[in-house]
Amino acid sequence: MTILTSIYNEFSLLMQTDTVAVKKSVFSVPTFPHSSGNFAQLHHSLPKQKDAMEPLKFTDNFKSLVEHVLQLSEQLEASSILFLVEGEIDWGRLRKLVGDWSVLTAATNEEYLTGAGEFGFIPIHVKVSEDEAIYSVLTQAVLRAVADDHLKPGSRIIVLYSGFDPAQFDSISVINLGEHLDRLSGRDLRQLESKVPLKTLKLVVDLALEIGREGREGKAVGTLFVIGDTRRVLMQSKPAGFDPVRGYQRDERNLNDARTREGIKEIAQLDGAFVISADGTCEAACRYLDTSTATITLSKGLGARHWAGAAISRTTNALAIVVSQSTGTVRIFQNGEVALRIESRHRRPMVWRDFDYEPPMPSPNND
Repeated sequence: MTILTSIYNEFSLLMQTDTVAVKKSVFSVPTFPHSSGNFAQLHHSLPKQKDAMEPLKFTDNFKSLVEHVLQLSEQLEASSILFLVEGEIDWGRLRKLVGDWSVLTAATNEEYLTGAGEFGFIPIHVKVSEDEAIYSVLTQAVLRAVADDHLKPGSRIIVLYSGFDPAQFDSISVINLGEHLDRLSGRDLRQLESKVPLKTLKLVVDLALEIGREGREGKAVGTLFVIGDTRRVLMQSKPAGFDPVRGYQRDERNLNDARTREGIKEIAQLDGAFVISADGTCEAACRYLDTSTATITLSKGLGARHWAGAAISRTTNALAIVVSQSTGTVRIFQNGEVALRIESRHRRPMVWRDFDYEPPMPSPNND
């Protein structure tokens, strides 16, 4: 079996990566464009139920992978290990294999986590659709772990999962909860979720990051998204002109559709804010936010778009996500203050890299 290992540079809300060496194996993150040949493999969907991983067999290959994970965890002083589970596991046998390490177990099917807690594992049920990409599942699993105080902001974790073949574990990732979450606690994340579902928040933040990083037609673009509490937001705003999304069906305005997101990128060049509902539907575009900034205090250098976002987040239960036109920086405002800042132009694309690996000698006791 060829083992493919990655350094995972996803955040979409949260992750940074390092270059890591284990024995003769080197893991690295070159800055290749999104069109690189292997990049598409990151976006493969979770297997359908009928293709789910069979009950885990503790083969020599699997044991060797776990050994690599433990070595990485010691060398990098990781705080936890995460298994992305896609089938049934003998939890008692796995506990003997990993020893006393703190281990998180995440799955999209809650049944796969049955019994994990009895052996000291921390189960995390990730509620996503069947066609969700692996990187999205990992992101939501880690974010959920932080929100539930199983991980601290700034932690480093090692992840083992089936990145290519749904029938077996074949990929290792190193995830650093970098500076983007250093200022946030589990309580903060739970408060964010109480206003906007994490899935919708992630969807809009990813879109904002793309706009901040790529701009449009070679030009920098700044824009503003207001998520949640739609009724009050619409009452405290007015059309800045023609509304490009008016007249479309709701499913045609939902940000889960890639075509809708591309359309939003075009509209982002116009003045005004996007109003996004909790389920990710764009309720209105090109809105002028008619709110007072009298009680708002922001850092010098932030323009009218940031002041408007801060103000609407203070007077409603909405979150505001602002993309700076000058720097591409994305800021999330809650209760009139910056809750999270993300430097979109420092974000590198995710890539997979093979590493040298000598498989163990075959054993007649492979089970």
